[in-house]
Amino acid sequence: MPKMQPKLDRLLRASLRVFSPYRAGTSADEARRRYGFEEPVKLSQNENPLGSSPRALEAVRSITILSDYDEDEHSALRARLAAPYGLAVENVVLGHGSNELVQLAFTAFVDPGDDVVFAKPSFSLFRKDAQVAGARSIEVPLRDGVHDLEAMLAAVTPKTKLVFVCDPNNPTGTRVARADFFAFADALAPDVLLVIDQAYREFADAAATDGVELLRRRPATLVLRTVSKIYGLAAVRFGYGIGSPQIAAWLDRVRLPFNVSRPAAVAVLAALDDTDFVDRSLANNERGKAQLMEAFDRLGLHAYPSAANFVAVAVPTQADTAYEALLARGVIVRSGDSLGMPGRLRVTIGTPQENAAFIGALEKLLPEWRAAPLETAGR
Repeated sequence: MPKMQPKLDRLLRASLRVFSPYRAGTSADEARRRYGFEEPVKLSQNENPLGSSPRALEAVRSITILSDYDEDEHSALRARLAAPYGLAVENVVLGHGSNELVQLAFTAFVDPGDDVVFAKPSFSLFRKDAQVAGARSIEVPLRDGVHDLEAMLAAVTPKTKLVFVCDPNNPTGTRVARADFFAFADALAPDVLLVIDQAYREFADAAATDGVELLRRRPATLVLRTVSKIYGLAAVRFGYGIGSPQIAAWLDRVRLPFNVSRPAAVAVLAALDDTDFVDRSLANNERGKAQLMEAFDRLGLHAYPSAANFVAVAVPTQADTAYEALLARGVIVRSGDSLGMPGRLRVTIGTPQENAAFIGALEKLLPEWRAAPLETAGR
């Protein structure tokens, strides 16, 4: 008789039995395989359309050995990240992307049954990490695409450990008004950790809030940043957190040893001084944002005002339908259906040529979509 296969379901943690894993956006290689496009226009993952910091690339090419473990503390790099704020090495903790630091915050501070407050929609890993930790997610709907800070404050309970504010917010691209942000931080209980995810901070205007300003007012604040976006270094997987020495030390307790590779550390240290690349990236982003917003206005499509390097635009059909139709024409975007924005697309701001290709494909598809409008279209 054949041996019975063991039932392994009991091994899986209860909190993961209805868990949906993170799904990344469609890659260029996938578009090539599915449709045969040699050069698809990829506007789906908020990457820098100008590529990577030249200084970072040059620094990585200078690496001659990869056989040895790099230092685990990366003191020089942490000091460089802290310096613009007049802070110290002890204020900075490093991560394998800023998303690892989100996970570390749950590992260090959240027990099963604790409450975690964040906006809906916002960065999807907040909810996923809460689910893994066995925490209760309190999701507060956005108001006109922006964090409703009053409602978030009202949602805080005695069991709340973390409150996340993604600013600029992913996937809407919106940011919180400065005065509202300060009032919210001042009113939040001092023993609740305010986690400010600012992966797109460098793209925001001068009136936007720098999370470190709030850290100076309340020690229970953690500011998250990444080099994936403005520096074009998504592939090296590097993020960092800025917080009080106590918060940073607690996160460091649960951080995996050697979570930042030598190539990543070398690339980042060089990129931080590449002001020319940053300036060119910001200029391209502002031109591209104006190009897209003018087109949306001309086409009668609503888009949230963006403080990031992407735009969330409403379409008169289901988001998945729009995504597939654009993909079939060689343009890759993100469907809002998977991001909590039914009836919207999240579109990365590309080069002028990439933006024009997206706009051209959109113009050709709109008459078909408008011929059979759906109630689920975003507004």
